[in-house]
Amino acid sequence: MSSTTGGQPSQNVVNLAGTCAVVAADFSHARIYAVAATAGTSPETVKAPDPSHVNHNLFHHHGNPSGAFDIDRPETNEYLKTLSHALAPAAKILLLGHGGGKANFSHLLESYLEKHHRDVAAKIVANVRADIDDLTDAELLRLGQVYFDTNVPKRRTH
Repeated sequence: MSSTTGGQPSQNVVNLAGTCAVVAADFSHARIYAVAATAGTSPETVKAPDPSHVNHNLFHHHGNPSGAFDIDRPETNEYLKTLSHALAPAAKILLLGHGGGKANFSHLLESYLEKHHRDVAAKIVANVRADIDDLTDAELLRLGQVYFDTNVPKRRTH
């Protein structure tokens, strides 16, 4: 199933209505998981718009002398707006990002939501730093299941 999210291509649109959502987000794309989803469900992927190709590689200085992600670009606001609308139906949200300080996109997303979409920001239960590029979809979904205590095998106690 293919659709568009905020004008950007998106596949496997996830129904987050009333579910716990896990969002692994960086400056180029976000993977969104519904924790209540059945095993094998793919995440929704939202890609950041970058028509001028300055943010595709943060170390690339062509057209971006500072080498940093430009949070003041219109496409950055569009990306943040798209993510906020995608997350609005969720009951609870776990944000995962990598990097530190200004390099952690999940912190930028959380700040944006607190400023522009307080109703969505109120659903954030944690913002966790993780190596999201090296975690598979199954590992990220399992992390959400463990965090939200859903479908987690319980240890027997004697």
